[in-house]
Amino acid sequence: MSGVDGGAVSFRTRLREAVAAHGPLCVGIDPHPGLLAGWGLEPDAAGVERFARGVVEALAGHVALVKPQVALFEVLGSAGLRALERALADARDAGVLTVADAKRGDIGSTMTGYARAWLADGAPLAADALTLSPYLGVGALAPALDLAAATGRGVFVLARTSNPEAAGVQSAQAWVEGPDGRRMREVAQSVVDALAEHNAAHRDGPGEGSAGAVVGLTRGTTGRDHGLDLTALGGPVLVPGLGAQGGTTDDVAATFGPPDALGATGGPVVPVSAREVLRAGPDPGALRAAVGALNGALTG
Repeated sequence: MSGVDGGAVSFRTRLREAVAAHGPLCVGIDPHPGLLAGWGLEPDAAGVERFARGVVEALAGHVALVKPQVALFEVLGSAGLRALERALADARDAGVLTVADAKRGDIGSTMTGYARAWLADGAPLAADALTLSPYLGVGALAPALDLAAATGRGVFVLARTSNPEAAGVQSAQAWVEGPDGRRMREVAQSVVDALAEHNAAHRDGPGEGSAGAVVGLTRGTTGRDHGLDLTALGGPVLVPGLGAQGGTTDDVAATFGPPDALGATGGPVVPVSAREVLRAGPDPGALRAAVGALNGALTG
């Protein structure tokens, strides 16, 4: 059923199946030095590799999706990237979906290079999905959007993020062209609208629903005011901020509704937690219990 390395099943279909089987939670694999120390590991490439692969081994069959934070591997150079390659390979072998949190975004041949590095069949760093930054223009992301659609992978494009510095860009008003003519639209909404158009053009085949959005849970003071119309997105929504960043399972329900709220129009909604789960390690049973508790609260 995998869409990775030549499969025909779309990422959204595989994600929906994984969420149905294991719950909506995505666990971030964030090898921060403090977490490594708590696991009794050194903050070097060997420690990061043991940490990342340990998370995958413990949570395979218990979580829908894992999200390695690429920067925390890159900081260790080639040895860190080798650790990430091995963790991604472990997840692929275990049937765990992965989203590489690399937030890539560029133009022309450079964007094509990023797309091939993370989304091409047979690439050493190939993941099931990749996070992208659209603020050089959503159109500049076409190499990644198109390659993901062709290979049955997905992308999650930053739309509304929680960091306070983002508001001046994401909340700005801009003129956009649409089927109803030219009108003012908030930049973040225009990103969602562009992704919806992409998904509408790929309703059949492996690219169905391949373009998802990132919407931070902890924007503002309540995490409930992202202000976006997601009903036409036609793809999944990745929601970082659950747990250590201050977002709660009640915030998820208040912001996005029940777990299947976007089922008819895209979805699923996938909340992300990293430290709240990872602090329970390195004991595999404790990691699984932490995942089970959050999934139970999200679906209960």
